[in-house]
Amino acid sequence: MQEYFIIVVSAVLINNIVLSQFLGICPFLGVSKKLSASLGMGGAVSFVLVLAGALTWLVQRYLLDPFRVGYLQTLAFILIIASLVQFVEMVLRKFSPPLYKALGIYLPLITTNCAVLGVAIINIQKEYTLGKVLVHSLSHAAGFTLALVLMSGIRERLEDADIPESMQGTPIALVTAALMSMAFLGFSGLI
Repeated sequence: MQEYFIIVVSAVLINNIVLSQFLGICPFLGVSKKLSASLGMGGAVSFVLVLAGALTWLVQRYLLDPFRVGYLQTLAFILIIASLVQFVEMVLRKFSPPLYKALGIYLPLITTNCAVLGVAIINIQKEYTLGKVLVHSLSHAAGFTLALVLMSGIRERLEDADIPESMQGTPIALVTAALMSMAFLGFSGLI
């Protein structure tokens, strides 16, 4: 049980996929302007991350490794992730058109979100069991969502702040992301 706790704390705080490993920056900066869009993107990425983690583990273990075609790992993983994203896109378009519209171009970009592919590859490299893969993937999804929600809250507050014109928009977002990343470095001594 302690092993699972370490995986959770490590993935959410210490090795946060966005703020420590710098994967998934595009949706992090692009969708973090409004809290509702951030929560929607966090949910979509979480769904894809957990399912992709499980499916890629199964494909690696029962298809790529037995047939000794591990060199096809990246291609197989991208196909799995792209299929899952298409499924999420269809579901959101059907059941939540406002969220689908709010996510815009960033929803299809989950396919190329290096955080999803990165977590799938990390799961294989660490030789996790299926249970650990699910916990690890879910924890990274929670860490991604946490970073997204924190960033959107800060950016919403910054809209009312007196910021020099040259720092408005992307510059202040990058400075904020850098400060958040430095703050998350403080968690590195936990485990």
